[in-house]
Amino acid sequence: MQWQQDDIKKYVQAKEYIDTIIMPLQPFHLTKDEKIAQTSYENEILTIFSNELEKELSGRTMRIPSYTYVRSADKEKEIERMKTWVTDIQEQPFEHLFFPTFDMTWKKHEINLPGNLIWLPVTQVEEIQSKEFKKWIHENVLQVSELIRSYW
Repeated sequence: MQWQQDDIKKYVQAKEYIDTIIMPLQPFHLTKDEKIAQTSYENEILTIFSNELEKELSGRTMRIPSYTYVRSADKEKEIERMKTWVTDIQEQPFEHLFFPTFDMTWKKHEINLPGNLIWLPVTQVEEIQSKEFKKWIHENVLQVSELIRSYW
C-alpha cells in the first residue's frame, strides 16, 4: 500500500494483515552545486525502488512518505527526530520498519535506528527508462524482498 487516499482506506479495513513499513531515507541539500544532480538522481531512483518493493510485498507492507533530512545534518539528532515518526507509526499494529537508502553514512548509526536499515549501492544508469535500469531495479527488489520476508 502507498500513502494515498484509496490505499489508506483499504489499510483501515485490513490493518491486521499489514505489519511492515517501508520508509525511505532521502537526503536533501542545495549547498554543493556539483552534488545536487547526484542527490536528486538518487532520490528519484530510491522512490522508484521503494514503490516497486512495496508492489512486490503487497498485502503486508505500506510505503509511507520518505524521511527527508539535510545531508550534512548530525545523524544522531536525525535519529531522535526519526523516533518521533516511529512513535506515531507504532500507534498502528506495525511490527517491522525498513529504511532503504543510498546514503552510506547511515551504516555508522544503524545500531541506533528504530528499525532495519537497507543500504543499497546506487546504480549509475543514465536513463531510468532503459532495460539496464529496469533490470537493476528488478534484481534489487527481489533481493531486498527476500531479506524482508526473512523478518516475517
